[in-house]
Amino acid sequence: MPYFFLKENLGVNMKNLLKIALALLVLVAVACGRKENGQLLGAFDRPAWKGINPFGMIYVPSGTLHIGPSDQDVSNTFVQRNKSISIAGFYMDDTEITNNEYRQFVYWVRDSLAHSYLDHFIEDEETGEQRIDWEYEIDWSDETLADLYYQGDDRFAGKSELNTEKLEYEYEWYDWQRAAHDQGKSPRNSFINRKKVNIYPDTLVWVRDFAYSYNEPMTRNYFWHPAFDDYPVVGIDWHMANAFCYWRTKLWNTYQQTRGDGINSEDFRLPTEHEWEYAARGGRDLAPYPWGGYYVRNAKGCLLANFKPGRGNYPEDGGQYTVKADAYFPNDYGLYNMAGNVSEWTSSAFYENAYAFIHDLNPDIRYDAKDDDPEAYKRKVIRGGSWKDVMHFLQTGTRHWEYQDTTKSYIGFRCALTFLGRSANDF
Repeated sequence: MPYFFLKENLGVNMKNLLKIALALLVLVAVACGRKENGQLLGAFDRPAWKGINPFGMIYVPSGTLHIGPSDQDVSNTFVQRNKSISIAGFYMDDTEITNNEYRQFVYWVRDSLAHSYLDHFIEDEETGEQRIDWEYEIDWSDETLADLYYQGDDRFAGKSELNTEKLEYEYEWYDWQRAAHDQGKSPRNSFINRKKVNIYPDTLVWVRDFAYSYNEPMTRNYFWHPAFDDYPVVGIDWHMANAFCYWRTKLWNTYQQTRGDGINSEDFRLPTEHEWEYAARGGRDLAPYPWGGYYVRNAKGCLLANFKPGRGNYPEDGGQYTVKADAYFPNDYGLYNMAGNVSEWTSSAFYENAYAFIHDLNPDIRYDAKDDDPEAYKRKVIRGGSWKDVMHFLQTGTRHWEYQDTTKSYIGFRCALTFLGRSANDF
C-alpha cells in the first residue's frame, strides 16, 4: 500500500478520535454541571450503592421461617404455638466472635486510654473537637501510665500487670421504638441512651460456673494464651456484646471515611432471636438441627457438634471445653457452630409466650432494661446450646434465656448486619 495513502488514512482516524474525545468531554461537562430543567429527575450527585461484603460475614437471604416447638419438645407445644414469619436479608458472622477478635477491641480501649493519659490529641479540622492522634507511638515505660497498672498491694508476684478495671467503654444507642410512639412530643435527646461498661472478659467464670472443679488453668489462660486465639470468647455479658458491636461499627465507619466511601447506614448488632434461628437452619425449614438431620451423629457415628453427649463424657465430641470457632462442618449458609460450642446472645428480650403476639414480619421483642429494673425484665434470649449442654439445647427451635448482666463460661456471641436492598443478586 502506498505510503501517502497510509499517512492520509492515519490523519483521518486521528481527527475522528479527537472529535470523539471532544464529544465525551462535552458530555462529562454537561453531566457534572447539570441543572434543574423542570423535569422530575431526582436529586443530583447521589453516590452509587453497590452493597458491601463485610469480611468474615455470610449473606443470609430473606425468606420464610416456621417457628414453634420442636418435635421432641412436647411440653412446650402448649406455650409456643407454630407460626409462619418472614425475615429480611442480613449478614451474619460465619463464626462466633473469637478471643483474638475481641482482643482487638480490648487493645483499642487500652491504647485509647494510654493516648489520653499521654495527651496525644489533635484538633479535628471540621468539628474543632479534640480527638486521639493514633500516629503517636505509646511509650509504655512512661510514668504517666502508671495508673493503668496494678499498684501497691494489688500487685502479684512483682508483676507489672494492666488493671483491667480501667478498661471501660461507653456506647450509645437510639430508642427508635420510644421515639415512634412518642410522636414528636419529646426532645430528641430523650431517646438517646448511653452506657459505660467494663469490656474485659470475666475470666473467673471458669471457676464460678463449676463447683468443686479444677478450672483455674482456663481462668488464667483462656483469653490470653495463643492456644485459644481462635476459640470463641466467653465471659461476655449482653452489654459487653453490644459495646463490641458499637465499637465495630465505629471502626468500620472510620475506615470508610479515610477511603472517601462514606458511612454505612446500618450498624453491626446482635441478631434477633428469629434471625438467629432462621440462619441456624441454613435454608432448611423445620430442620431440627443446623445440619438438617434428626440425629447428632453422621453415618460414620461421629458427633456433629460440641456438646455434652452423656453424663461425665465431655470429650467424646472432640472437645473438653470449647473448640475452635470454625470446627465441625458449616451449615448450608456457611455458618459454623450454630449448634453447640457456646450459646449466643441475641438482641431479643425473653417472654415465655412471645410467639402468641409477635408480628409475622421481622418479629422481635426488645426492652432496654435499666439496672434498677426487676430481674425478670433483664432476661435476654440465648440460642444454640453450648459445650456443657445436653442435646436438647442444640435444636434450632429451642429457646433459653440468661440475665443481661450475667457472664458465663458457655455464652458468647456473633454479630449481624442488616442488608440494604432486596437481594444481593441485584448488585
